Amino acid sequence: MPIKLNGKTYFWTAEACKMAGISKNTFLRWVNSGVFADVAHRDRRRWRLFNEAELNRLKAEAHKLLPNGSKGRERT
Repeated sequence: MPIKLNGKTYFWTAEACKMAGISKNTFLRWVNSGVFADVAHRDRRRWRLFNEAELNRLKAEAHKLLPNGSKGRERT
């Protein structure tokens, strides 16, 4: 369930990943390998908070097409 802070809507990692159609493990692997830049905001527990733009960026990354024969490391 999204939360509102200072008039802006944020999504937890699990929610954002579900909306993008990927697993949380995939997201964390992308962050650790540099495929996806980490989000800008965290709560006091240090949990990631995705704003709308970051959620859209995650969805775009999740739906990228790779060239035929790619092993998943080549990003376009």
